[in-house]
Amino acid sequence: MRITIGSIRLALALLVIVAIAATYAETAARVGGLPNPFNFFGYFTIQSNVMGVAALAVSGLLLLRGRQGPRWLPYFRGAVVGYLIVVGLVYAVLLAPLGVEGGVPVPWANIVLHVVAPIVLPVDWLLVADRPALAWRWLWLVLIYPALWLTVVLIRGVTDGWVPYPFLNPENGAGSIAVVCLGIAATILAAGALAYALSRLRVLRLSRIPPE
Repeated sequence: MRITIGSIRLALALLVIVAIAATYAETAARVGGLPNPFNFFGYFTIQSNVMGVAALAVSGLLLLRGRQGPRWLPYFRGAVVGYLIVVGLVYAVLLAPLGVEGGVPVPWANIVLHVVAPIVLPVDWLLVADRPALAWRWLWLVLIYPALWLTVVLIRGVTDGWVPYPFLNPENGAGSIAVVCLGIAATILAAGALAYALSRLRVLRLSRIPPE
């Protein structure tokens, strides 16, 4: 079973990489040159999926080898699960109804990055018990990356005018942006708490993996 799950994780990681590469290639063809990497990789969706690739690849390889990873890895995976839950929710609630692709104009790649990964990674986290129960005292760690991302986005919004999503446009006003940022932080904290809670479940136990 661990070989099968490890292989599925690696296959999904490859699918996400291909989706990101296809999106990059489409953007390059559309703008007539290599796109600005700070813009292309500035989307929370792209960055979260890149972290998802890392989480899938490392955990998949560890399963194939029948080994546990470093102690920080489950916390990284739990945070990524929370981020992708938010990606899926934001796309479904805010972007899809407006017909906004969220930086992924290739239709099939858009589905992979906004729907498939945000569903499959949390399901994998829920079902496969190759992670310990995450300690609640470290829940605040899930806010570090989003805080850095928001800081960079807001600085860029007021300097060069580029923002990845319309709800972060400085033209909306400081009050609106503050509410959005607080909402993002609360949503990510809630999604992270869900990932931490799910880490306590042991739905599918895998053999031949030494205990933590």
